[in-house]
Amino acid sequence: MSEIYQAMRRHDRSMPRDFAEHVIDHSQYGVLSLPDQPYPYAIPLSIVRDNQTLYFHSAKAGKKVELIEDSMQVCVTFVGKVQVPNLYSESEIARIAADPKSWGTLARTVFTTEFESAIIYGKIRKVTNEKELRKALRLIAKKYVPKHYSLVDKAIDTAFDYVQVYAIEIEHLSSKRKKYDDQGQEMKHARGWKV
Repeated sequence: MSEIYQAMRRHDRSMPRDFAEHVIDHSQYGVLSLPDQPYPYAIPLSIVRDNQTLYFHSAKAGKKVELIEDSMQVCVTFVGKVQVPNLYSESEIARIAADPKSWGTLARTVFTTEFESAIIYGKIRKVTNEKELRKALRLIAKKYVPKHYSLVDKAIDTAFDYVQVYAIEIEHLSSKRKKYDDQGQEMKHARGWKV
């Protein structure tokens, strides 16, 4: 799979590992992609990261459960903040639009989006150890339902026989960002990134 990892065309937008982890930890969902025929199967899931492991929970039946095999190679995509940049006033945009030589600026800086994303490749497995399963469910609850976290063990005890947890061990992690600074310059090569 090393060819897959080298596929990023815009290396100037590549971000460090801690940025990728930040995107994963702050994304509301990740999209798990599984091999299937005739089309791949991709499904958005509530995913939590614990060091180099991702966890999500599921019912014990359904299409993804039928497709998942232990040690299967999978891909998960996360999207963080996305927005259209607001770099110019309306009068500045009108001036750019009036000059055909500047139309490339419209495409690059007006008809574009700022974004942040992370992609992981790894191997998936069904969590069978009760201690790890409970830990994963607590982590998921802490991320998605922090207000009621004190009740999580009651929920786990009630749903324990009906829930399945999967773990994905991260083997490769990459991330990209497109972002502009206050002067309208793209912040390439991770410029300005801090945890």
